[in-house]
Amino acid sequence: MTGKEPPSYQRVVDDLRSRILSGELASGDKLPTERELQQRWGFSTTIIKHALTLLRSEGLIEGRRGSGNYVRDRTRLVRRAHSRDLRNRAGSTSPFARDSEAAGKQPRWEADSRKVPAPSHVAARLGIQPGALVMHTRYRYLADESPIQLADSYEPLAVTGGTRVEYPERGPVVGVVARMDFIGVSIDRFTEEVTTRPALPEEVDALELDRRGGRWVIAVERTYYAGQTAVETADIVFPGDRYRLIYEVPVDPWTPPGGKTAP
Repeated sequence: MTGKEPPSYQRVVDDLRSRILSGELASGDKLPTERELQQRWGFSTTIIKHALTLLRSEGLIEGRRGSGNYVRDRTRLVRRAHSRDLRNRAGSTSPFARDSEAAGKQPRWEADSRKVPAPSHVAARLGIQPGALVMHTRYRYLADESPIQLADSYEPLAVTGGTRVEYPERGPVVGVVARMDFIGVSIDRFTEEVTTRPALPEEVDALELDRRGGRWVIAVERTYYAGQTAVETADIVFPGDRYRLIYEVPVDPWTPPGGKTAP
């Protein structure tokens, strides 16, 4: 007994997806036009358009105004979060720059820093009074001129105010850990809460997401601590199809009965 035949649009999606994932259609290749797909499958314009919309929502193709649909570059940057060499790797280059260069892409970022009263949700995360002054830095990161990440960072001016690292992008070192080390504040941990959600309209614009397909992003809420003091909190947004997040979490050594730690 055979299963029910998939809907017409799904047959188009499955065929094009398979050709893209197999490499038959490579990054940058132009897809057949809507008319050519209609002629090949014998389906209506509505069905073909729906199939292409689904492929865009999966991040496999992108539409170019007046030109057609093309296979997207599916090379993803890799962000590795682990503790063992976080301090040693910081200082000379930013984590984003290292991620981009490891993927063979040229990094660039835009940043704008301003002193603002802490909004209530930021104050709660930093453990300070609402309205206390913080440095708010808004970032947009690009790899090979393609927007790849957004971030809103908040640092209490009670910690960094009046120091050489008060403005995150103007000091002698880069990266939260290295900058705090520079002023004698030793970060010993960070927390991250990771969710996925539909992109907000302003994120669609800033990340140049395809408006014709439903776009989802990875949202990370991250806070750095020095002891019990929160020294930076950030809201970070990644397009789901352009970044891979990899976490390495150390496990405490096993202590056998009797209290001796295993070699």
